[in-house]
Amino acid sequence: MYHNYFGLTEPAFSIAVNPHYLYMSRQHKEALAHLIYGVQGGGFVLLSGEVGTGKTTIIRCLLEQLPANTDIAIVLNPMAKVMDMLCAICEELGVKLDSPSPNMKHLTDALYAYLLNNHRKGRNTVLLIDEAQLLPADSLEQIRLLTNLETTTQKLLQIILVGQPELNELLSNPRMRQLSQRITARFHLKPLNERETRAYIVHRLRVAGISEGRNPFPSAIIKRIHSFTGGIPRLINIVCERSLIGAYGRNKTTVDKEIFDMAKQEVVGNISQSKSPYATQYWRKTAAIASSIAIVLSLVVLYFLLSDAELEARSLSAPEPINAGVPLPGPTLDNEKSQLSKAKQPNAAPQSMASNTIREATSEPPPAEPSSYFFTDFNSAQIQLIKYSGHKSKHQSRPCWSLSKQRITCEESKLSTWDELSKINRPAVLRFTTAEKFLSFAILIGIKERSALLLKRDNSQQAVELAELGPLWTGEVFYIWQRPPGFEVPLGIGSRGTTVKWLAERFAILDDQPEALTDRDFNAALEERVKIFQRLHNLKDDGLVGRQTLLRVNEALGLDTQLIKDF
Repeated sequence: MYHNYFGLTEPAFSIAVNPHYLYMSRQHKEALAHLIYGVQGGGFVLLSGEVGTGKTTIIRCLLEQLPANTDIAIVLNPMAKVMDMLCAICEELGVKLDSPSPNMKHLTDALYAYLLNNHRKGRNTVLLIDEAQLLPADSLEQIRLLTNLETTTQKLLQIILVGQPELNELLSNPRMRQLSQRITARFHLKPLNERETRAYIVHRLRVAGISEGRNPFPSAIIKRIHSFTGGIPRLINIVCERSLIGAYGRNKTTVDKEIFDMAKQEVVGNISQSKSPYATQYWRKTAAIASSIAIVLSLVVLYFLLSDAELEARSLSAPEPINAGVPLPGPTLDNEKSQLSKAKQPNAAPQSMASNTIREATSEPPPAEPSSYFFTDFNSAQIQLIKYSGHKSKHQSRPCWSLSKQRITCEESKLSTWDELSKINRPAVLRFTTAEKFLSFAILIGIKERSALLLKRDNSQQAVELAELGPLWTGEVFYIWQRPPGFEVPLGIGSRGTTVKWLAERFAILDDQPEALTDRDFNAALEERVKIFQRLHNLKDDGLVGRQTLLRVNEALGLDTQLIKDF
């Protein structure tokens, strides 16, 4: 059908999982390397990511690279009951059960005997659980106990957990700390950026047999595809497939704006009628907001369906923007009074024809160019933030790699409010989506009341109103901090190791005491000291030491660069 029309030997954008089509972006290569390392090292391996980012494809690729002496059990639909889960694992591995009605002991004994026998034969055993975020805590705990099956030299069972971001939230629970501590490799897949989206589309077309130099998707259409899909590979496949069908139906060799809009409208219709809402980095997957998602997507469609004539008329009637070529924040839906006040601010971006008219009437000088504090490249913003924080990175393309040797950790979080960012109290790279739906980044180095202090590309500083940044901020932040040695999960009574020792020694420094409260065991004395510290710093005084408490400890010791609060 249309495949031959475009010179393809097979569908290029099928949503079926096919490792042959796996596009190995930088992060996909890192994810696969983490998984291969983790499987060889024993214990748990964790791969997480949003729906449609390629987790299953990477797992299939991993399975193809496993040694021939590997037996694997794959559980695709995690069961709610522990017994059902163990039965499914034994059935996958072909474990023979002596009892027709086995209990927990029968199952674990039979599984242990199987693993020992496999080990004697020189074979490795791997358990892979997909959609692991659906597992209840009891089942996860039983799976953790399976890793206790070991010889004096190695684990008898390697376990791969694959799930959506909710799995990370589940494992961060203090109750799950024993399991989390056994994770030897973990990786979180993110959506593709615009450059990766372009490479992804070209890669799939080439694998499907398209001739060299031919591409039915022009650059402008690829930008629209990335903007619409948010970089989710599965959605890219769907909209590209519909676009090719549309081009074939209209006897065109390339996809134009009209064809793409029609394809997008079809996809939007499918999404709005879907019984299983999905999530991207912009749309969280919950049934409660499914209708809101449909409304937002419909508005996006309406925006792109504006006629070229209307757009041209607007561009002719509006003055030329100061920083043409760089995506700028668009107007906020505010009242006339706030628009007037924004027009008078020297740092405000040109908002609309109305704001320019106000500026002309008041004879104010033109506003400062906001592009001076916006970065179009996330990597450049990372590097400048690292330099501002007093550190150096030898890897320009992967700045966080060399930082890890200095025990400096790169963190990425999704926040909801400026208050949450203020509590982190670290300079951060913020991700924005402009009115034109382009990604841009800014380095925030200070915050107070209603203002933010941003680091510009020339290393100078500029104050900007939070009201101007808020509507464009996606909530995503990147920051760095000095992570204590060995810290992976929250600490509490019963924890032991190098992180506990580090914490006790730091409290001894803060209290000017000659000896620490403990050596490597988290005891009652250390817990009480932690509670006192938490109360002094307006934290929940539960005695558990997580990231927020450690951030405050670092601040007390002057270890990390903090946000400027007085500017």
